[in-house]
Formats: sequence, structure tokens, C-alpha cells
Amino acid sequence: MPFGLKIAIINRAFRKKLDEKAAAMGLTSVQLRVLGSISRLEAAGAAEIHQNDLERLEHVTHPAMTKMLQRLESKGLISCTPSAQDRRYKKITCTDQSAGIHKMILEQDAEVFAELCRDLTDSEKAAFNALADRILQNIDAE
Repeated sequence: MPFGLKIAIINRAFRKKLDEKAAAMGLTSVQLRVLGSISRLEAAGAAEIHQNDLERLEHVTHPAMTKMLQRLESKGLISCTPSAQDRRYKKITCTDQSAGIHKMILEQDAEVFAELCRDLTDSEKAAFNALADRILQNIDAE
């Protein structure tokens, strides 16, 4: 089986399980991932989070991120206000309803990873993660 097909199958299985968890919250897995990125950046002390920051992190286009943020804002999970630093941008923040959600997302991600890798040893799981990190570094370097 070609490597690309293997990755695609793994991605679909992982995403399906995360979609099930996100659906229980009334979200898609992509919406939950973006919300998690906002929450994680806030927890890391980011002064302001702008749409272009999220576009780079999530590797999505401006129009796609605009729709995503509109949906999250309409659900009361984020707030978009004019930036104090640059009026051309909107500052994006989690609401009280979603603050700290990145911790829950990490737990769900770990649960799905453990389920999909249930037959792997701890060292195999660690090696898989290390190799995935190296591939991501290669992608970011392009």
C-alpha cells in the first residue's frame, strides 16, 4: 500500500473519532482545533491573536478562516474585537465558555491516539510521535 494512502487512512480514522467527540459539543473537529489554537495561544501569553496567526497555524486560506471564526463567534465561543495595536486587525479571544479548552482537546487527542495505537508499545508510540514531528519540521521548512 502506498505511503500516502496509509497516511490518508490514518487521518480519516483519527478525524472521524475526533469529529464524534466534537459533535457532542456541537462543533466540527476543525472548529474545535481552531478553538484549541486560540485557547493555547492565550494560555501561552500571546498579547493579541489575529486571524492571520491562525491561518498560518492551521494552514488554511483567509476566506476559510473567516467563515470558521464567524461560526465560532455565532456560537458564543470566541470574541472578535478591534485590535488596540492595529485597527486593521481584529483581536480574537476565547469567551468564558471556551477558555482553557485546549486542555480538554489535548485529553481527547491523547484518548484517540491511545485507541488507534492500542497494540503499540510505549516506545513505539514515542518513536511514531518523534518521526511525525520530524516530518512536520520538514513541511514547515518548505
